Amino acid sequence: MTSDVPRYPDLEGRTAVVTGGSRGIGAQVCRAFAANGMNVVVTGRDKDAIQSVVDGIRADGGTAAGAVADVTDRSAVEELRETAEREFGQVDVLAAFAGFDQGQGALAEVTEENWHAVIDGNLTATFLTVQAFLPAMMARGGGSIITMASTAGRLPGRASIPYSAAKAGVLMFTRRVALDAGARDVRVNAIAPSAILTERQEQRIPEQMREQVAKQFPIARWGTPQDCANAALFLASSASGWVTGQTIDVAGGKVML
Repeated sequence: MTSDVPRYPDLEGRTAVVTGGSRGIGAQVCRAFAANGMNVVVTGRDKDAIQSVVDGIRADGGTAAGAVADVTDRSAVEELRETAEREFGQVDVLAAFAGFDQGQGALAEVTEENWHAVIDGNLTATFLTVQAFLPAMMARGGGSIITMASTAGRLPGRASIPYSAAKAGVLMFTRRVALDAGARDVRVNAIAPSAILTERQEQRIPEQMREQVAKQFPIARWGTPQDCANAALFLASSASGWVTGQTIDVAGGKVML
């Protein structure tokens, strides 16, 4: 396991399901959870990408299983929950991280198809996933749910209009669900990243442009997937035992500006 991952001993032996876990931020969160001794269910749409993350975790001595699931489909999400429970028993942590952006431009350029695809891929997917996993946590009286928001849901910027709207919805969805779930000691929080240098971003954004973007942040660099994983570990663990309905901005101070 990587040596730079923070350790939270109380996570040992617990089970986490991570949607959007086959690439980027989600994949690093899976690795960080596994490095803390958690059983991890890696979920996404690309079977080969999922298996690559699972194989890497197992090679490092961790415990992981993969599950292909379209989390915009209710029946697929229910099947995912059943698979996770069959594989590892109760699910202690849900990281609902599936999401994507699709195109940019002015409002007039946003098609109805594009709108629904992005809203469903981010907001509806979060709704369906949390709705499927929350009842067992409520019945048991404990658990942590972490959603994937974005600073695009807080501040207007370069992200597309549908994506910004979807992530704003995720933020309020998280807070509203936390209001109900707290009575049963289930914590519901969000992570809101800004510019995170995933492998995909590194490939598609020229170095000169990356340097210009970095200067926009009080902490003048791009964030890393591990920065997001650090926040996820805190929210998954008992260290955040009295934290719910909150959003951690992993954004180098950008939201202050």
